[in-house]
Amino acid sequence: MTPTRRTLLGAALTGATAAVGLPATPASAASWQLKWSPSASADGLGAFETIEDDRANSHPAGHPHIRPEGNNWRFTMHRVDRDTMTDRQRQEVTGLRTSPGSYLKWLPGQTWRLTYSMYIPSSLKATTTFTHIMQMKQPGNGSSPIVVQSLRRVNGAQTIELQLPISGTLVGRTSLDPLHDRWTDVDFQIKVGNGTSGSVRWILKSGGTTLIDKARTGVDTFLADRVRPKWGIYRSLGDSSGSLQDCHLLLTDLRGYQLV
Repeated sequence: MTPTRRTLLGAALTGATAAVGLPATPASAASWQLKWSPSASADGLGAFETIEDDRANSHPAGHPHIRPEGNNWRFTMHRVDRDTMTDRQRQEVTGLRTSPGSYLKWLPGQTWRLTYSMYIPSSLKATTTFTHIMQMKQPGNGSSPIVVQSLRRVNGAQTIELQLPISGTLVGRTSLDPLHDRWTDVDFQIKVGNGTSGSVRWILKSGGTTLIDKARTGVDTFLADRVRPKWGIYRSLGDSSGSLQDCHLLLTDLRGYQLV
């Protein structure tokens, strides 16, 4: 049975500018404005700029690996799935589409915020190599990630973390155990900036409890062109902990805000 979700996000947006670890701005001068609010049941995969569902056609019997399921978006990963680079697996969506011919572009100097809820079943485990469930990247093949939210084993323990790969900065890390088999609220904020002009804040909450709230300023959050979010499961097959299983990830209540 697909778990249902009761929305807990939204209220935290009100009057939050000065508290997010980003440059404080008087409330009269700037506020979070909703720019993207898709529904899985109404918009389906049309909510996203691109769909990366089994790009290598490695497992036709498993199609579709990415699909709307009620009010959720479901990303299914089978152990036999392979990406075009066969040492890894990828089932991801990219971008924030606002109409059939338009999508949001995150550019230097802009500040953006994503809120959503995710359901991580116990079958989606942390690994000794990379397992990303959210990324920020420059569009285009072969570009390096700017931000990654990952499930990683650290000294044998399962954790969830946020890193900035350009500088190798660990924003924060916490235990994955309290997130398994329940809904977790994600609040991610980014000021797009080159060199030391970027900022990020990462908050996870579950059942009204804040699990982690970490921010970094003076960091690099831009490569070239624009920044584009990605969601789904992207993982290496090089795990040495025996954690790779058939699994899935659920997302719901995706919202995108800009500080204007």
